[in-house]
Amino acid sequence: MGPVARSCLRGPRRVIAVDTNILVYAHRVDSPFHETASRRIAELAEGPATWAIPWPCLHEFLAIVTHPRIYAPPTPLARALDQVDAWLESPTLALLAETVTHWPTLRALVAGGQVVGPQVHDARVAALCRQHSVRELWSADRDFGRFAGFNVVNPLVGGQTPT
Repeated sequence: MGPVARSCLRGPRRVIAVDTNILVYAHRVDSPFHETASRRIAELAEGPATWAIPWPCLHEFLAIVTHPRIYAPPTPLARALDQVDAWLESPTLALLAETVTHWPTLRALVAGGQVVGPQVHDARVAALCRQHSVRELWSADRDFGRFAGFNVVNPLVGGQTPT
């Protein structure tokens, strides 16, 4: 799998990271956003540029698509795991994990945005993106707007193409 060696990005990059909701939409064929999300993820996975998924987004993806109260029927666990494996096969994928600078970055985002409760997860994703110099996060979640200087793009609208 390609991303194992690239789990930590170094130096300035023009990396696009992908949030959980886009991964879910790309996976769930019953999503009204499936076709667009699936196409956009494929463009990243098959393109020449490095792209990224924060580890917490993969964890959350598995929790959401296999949850019987969220989807009826939920994605079978084996199929959800296979989907993650398929993304991990992309040779240009980097997985974003915490580094030694994670706590100061997360603390500043939580305090600066007065983040509490479930939005701490969003702050964690934003902190990972900042740590790894991600240029934009693809998400349909407007809550990321609370983090100043954080570029969030909804890839489900408009004619943007990954660079």
